[in-house]
Amino acid sequence: MTTEHPATDQEVAHGHRHLGIALALISAAQLMVVLDASIVNVALPSIQTSLHISFSNLVWVINGYTLAFGGLLLLGGRTGDVFGRRRMFMVGIGIFAFASFLCGLAQNEAMLIASRVLQGVGGAIAAPTALALIASTFAEGKDRNRAMGVYAAMSGAGGAIGVLAGGILTDLLGWRWVFFVNVPVGLAVIIGAPLVLGDGRGRRMRLDLPGALLASTGMTLLVFGLIHAGSTSWSNQWTLSSLIAGVGILAAFIVVESQRRDALLPLSIFRNRARSTSYVVMLAIGTAIFSMFYFLTLLLQDVFGFSPLTAGFAFLPFAVILSVTAGVASKLVGRLGPKPLLMIGTLLGASGLGVFSMVTPTSSWLTGILPGMALVAMGMAMCFVPLTLSAVAGVGPETQGIASAVLNSGQQVGGSLGLALLGTLALQATRDRLKPLGNAAAKVAGAAPPPKSVPLPPGVRTVIEGAYVHGYTTAFGIGSLIMVGAFVLVAFVMPRIDPKDGPKSATTH
Repeated sequence: MTTEHPATDQEVAHGHRHLGIALALISAAQLMVVLDASIVNVALPSIQTSLHISFSNLVWVINGYTLAFGGLLLLGGRTGDVFGRRRMFMVGIGIFAFASFLCGLAQNEAMLIASRVLQGVGGAIAAPTALALIASTFAEGKDRNRAMGVYAAMSGAGGAIGVLAGGILTDLLGWRWVFFVNVPVGLAVIIGAPLVLGDGRGRRMRLDLPGALLASTGMTLLVFGLIHAGSTSWSNQWTLSSLIAGVGILAAFIVVESQRRDALLPLSIFRNRARSTSYVVMLAIGTAIFSMFYFLTLLLQDVFGFSPLTAGFAFLPFAVILSVTAGVASKLVGRLGPKPLLMIGTLLGASGLGVFSMVTPTSSWLTGILPGMALVAMGMAMCFVPLTLSAVAGVGPETQGIASAVLNSGQQVGGSLGLALLGTLALQATRDRLKPLGNAAAKVAGAAPPPKSVPLPPGVRTVIEGAYVHGYTTAFGIGSLIMVGAFVLVAFVMPRIDPKDGPKSATTH
């Protein structure tokens, strides 16, 4: 398949009018797509009661979105390169908004889960094209740094804002508005995009359908295996089969791509050490930090006794601190280069997770949670700005979409890996602590302690809640070690960049 209009470097439109509005549209779309992975968490109990969804199937309300999003990101990024970034951005947002409307209307679990999968398809198209649109709209340098700072804030704060928005909407309007809220935002983005965004016409090139099939199938199987490991075990036959098949198909994908002229994933984007390091660091951040929202939500509601609304507001400082720090980071990256910011950011993230690993059932939000939240928020902002810049700076217009998709894939696959790996290890740590209580206690060992309304013998609840907190803190501690590994990678593998040259020098071939 080909497009009708060849593109040239001159068509990479810098100096648009209405740059502020363009950035607002792109950022709103990115925020909507990113937060949808977390906004539903707080509403899950209400959804389960309303649609009579079994506990085993409830997890797919979250994972249906994650599976489609992670599995189709590479293909979504390439469609923007081939058919035009603005066009596919609008298509992705349109699919996402329509699927959100269907989610809100869902009358049973099958309709809701299917609509969530469709949301993931739209997100997989919109997310990489959104980042590529920033690269094609804002000139490299100060303007793009500032735009990337805003984009990074939306990407990083999406999880926290999702928890907050989910609590507010569920308590005040009902769970269906968790989905309906996306519809007017999506329509506004679609209407405004042709007015303020460059057309970003596609290039005369073939769409790599064999590569697209292999990448999508391999990524889908890999993400499914990681998710399934979290709900069953790493030794489960479906988990092992999916992971092995996914890795094998992705290996075949690499072989095919190395031999194709119009490859879905040009392997040349990995030749630069700075960019490749950035991709691995994003994978580590996704693995270590993005599961933080899941564990903290359980901790605040099931152990500390917060309501969904209160738990949502408890995450508000995270979003505020991250947004402010991202603005500072976007100014510093042009002076210091990406490497110092990444070193600081990974250390801050490791320190914040280390603070969480010391939480006890008697800790307070103010002294036990807020300090770690502030450190992680600052760390993510310090990492996201140079990572998003290095993903697209220095690459040609024909590969901006796929370069963006690789970065998004690292975050998404890392998040799935983190939830599967850390969730499994947290549950194992919890069960070990519950062994002295015997088989009865082992039966209650699921994702969270039994609700406060369930009567338990004196002292038993204290032991059970302590066991769960031990599981959560174990996960936080392992996440902290992963971030330390990311720091070592940045310090000793990523090349030092001359700040006078800016991010561009970090990403040229």
